[in-house]
Amino acid sequence: MDTGQKILIVEDEKKISEIVTAYLEKEGYLVALAETGEEALKALKGNPDLVILDLMLPDIPGEELCAIIRENSEVPVIMLTAKSGEEDRIKGLGIGADDYVVKPFSPRELVARVKAHLRRAVKVRRKIYSYNGGSLKIDIENHEAFREGSLISLTPTEFKILVSLSENPGRVLSREQLVTIVLGYDFEGYDRTIDAHMKNLRHKVEKNSRSPEFIQTVYAMGYKFTGTLDEE
Repeated sequence: MDTGQKILIVEDEKKISEIVTAYLEKEGYLVALAETGEEALKALKGNPDLVILDLMLPDIPGEELCAIIRENSEVPVIMLTAKSGEEDRIKGLGIGADDYVVKPFSPRELVARVKAHLRRAVKVRRKIYSYNGGSLKIDIENHEAFREGSLISLTPTEFKILVSLSENPGRVLSREQLVTIVLGYDFEGYDRTIDAHMKNLRHKVEKNSRSPEFIQTVYAMGYKFTGTLDEE
């Protein structure tokens, strides 16, 4: 099955690029390869749908290349690296990467992340996306949400939580993850702060907060979005 979507792999270790290519092609993706930063810059002119970027390149540091990509494109970037420290991850995400995968890694997990980011990129391009037959609509560009056609009055934090959950359908996000996504890495407050925001958000979004249609609590783990994305 050909998805028509092209993935650019920027990796100088041939064995790794061959393995990742095999897994991606099996899923129907078109794959372009670059072993250096210079080759990657040329390959980017082909407008890939996603970039898998090794940080340890022989010419241009991957962090620098990511910054160059971000100056010119919103293409999703997944960093692939042996740098496993927290500061390295924070730095990578801070310069514009969308995800950070540490070597050694599971090729199947990498493919799953590729799929997730490609789905998210499609939804972002749509700007407005709708769930459960139009029961809930989220307007990304204008920071608005609608329940049964009526505008919902959400705080900026509530809107960020709603978008973060909806961009990860079916995936459980812990309180700590939501704090990081919504309030930032340097937030020093209590992670249960999210619970208070969630209670208010559910009251506004759900018809019946005791029987939620969109935001489910996963006991001792966090929250997940269970709405069904409508077809265009």
